[in-house]
Amino acid sequence: MQKKQKTGLVWFRNDLRVNDNHSLSQAIQKNNQVIAVYCFDPRQFAETTYGFKKTAQFRAKFLIETIEELSTNLAKKNISLLVIHNTPEEVIPELVNQYKIDTIYLQKEWTAEETAVTETLKNELENIAWQESYDQFLFHPEDIPYAEFKKIPEVFTEFRKQCEKTVSVRSCVTIKAMPESNRIANDTAIPTLKDLGFEDFKMSSKTAFPFHGGENQALLRIAEYFWDTKKLSVYKKTRNGLIGKDYSSKLSAWLANGSISARTIYWEVKSYEKENGANEDTYWLIFELIWRDYFKYISLKHGNKIFQLKGILNKTYEWKFNNKAFQQWTNGTTKEPFVNANMIELQQTGWMSNRGRQNVASYWAKEWEQDWRIAAAYFESMLIDYDVHSNYGNWIYNSGVGNDPRDRKFNIKRQAEMYDANGAFQKLWLQTTLF
Repeated sequence: MQKKQKTGLVWFRNDLRVNDNHSLSQAIQKNNQVIAVYCFDPRQFAETTYGFKKTAQFRAKFLIETIEELSTNLAKKNISLLVIHNTPEEVIPELVNQYKIDTIYLQKEWTAEETAVTETLKNELENIAWQESYDQFLFHPEDIPYAEFKKIPEVFTEFRKQCEKTVSVRSCVTIKAMPESNRIANDTAIPTLKDLGFEDFKMSSKTAFPFHGGENQALLRIAEYFWDTKKLSVYKKTRNGLIGKDYSSKLSAWLANGSISARTIYWEVKSYEKENGANEDTYWLIFELIWRDYFKYISLKHGNKIFQLKGILNKTYEWKFNNKAFQQWTNGTTKEPFVNANMIELQQTGWMSNRGRQNVASYWAKEWEQDWRIAAAYFESMLIDYDVHSNYGNWIYNSGVGNDPRDRKFNIKRQAEMYDANGAFQKLWLQTTLF
């Protein structure tokens, strides 16, 4: 008796890689035929109520490049990637009917916009099995020493120490190829910047992030930063830098859209340490991956509170919103040159250093006491490495309604003296004779 043909659909969202992808691995193992889809959802490129696009041109370009590489890499596994410029609610039911899909495989998301889309589809596609994987963590949710997400501690250090003591990072999964007969006719096309509502542009030569999107590019960056230049061995010493591509790993953008997994980076650090020696600097990259995990767990614990004005602390401040102030902040025309330089860098490149982000956030929320949610939405629009959990986790942290037990306010002038002592960064972006 012939086995029933089983067809699986891998719905890619923020897991835009072939290597170490559990949805892809499970689909290949359990189905005779595997098809993949990515939706360029028009809602992600629409204008927000604040007057700027939800996703601006920098991340849009990075995403297009990422999908180009994903399509090529899937083709090497004999899997066709259907790329469609429409909402998943429109696209996926059509694919289910056309290809007689049995199971949909996807990375599990839990923030409001993503879950609304998934729930709509689950309600419509009643006879379809859904296989969701927690696949964006370093420490898998099943392995952490907390029986429920509500028991995640509110202080990062406690979370980190407990996890480091008790959790082993899982191995990466290897992805097998499907038979060549698995390929299907595919007349879909990856949208251009123009299709998404943008003019084509050339990146500023001054950018600290001169990289392209895609899984292969992420692996090339690891090869360069770890093995070629051995910059990993001085990461902690240089990570507060402001100029150039090598003061930090710059892996956040590929991590954000899932072009590379946190596990892949972790095991590469471990390989590097075996060959070149472990030190505080090599550990610090893992430390930053744990911070990334922590913000994800905080959003699992608190849900939509990370987007709300009072944050996870339910703390009331007298927040204001002045549009003139917002224009000054975004255009880099405040009275603080260090804030201005960072904001102009963001506006012109879609990138800002970690040190810069903390300072401009403190200035907006603590100095000016302006509504942090609007600034967080602006970062969401502009940042190449936007990640919903890290972005909103950091904004509530810096605004006094999140996980900072000290509720700090930055002394911007002092910060500029410490991290831009000769004014080189401010000169680079302000192009004035102030220094």
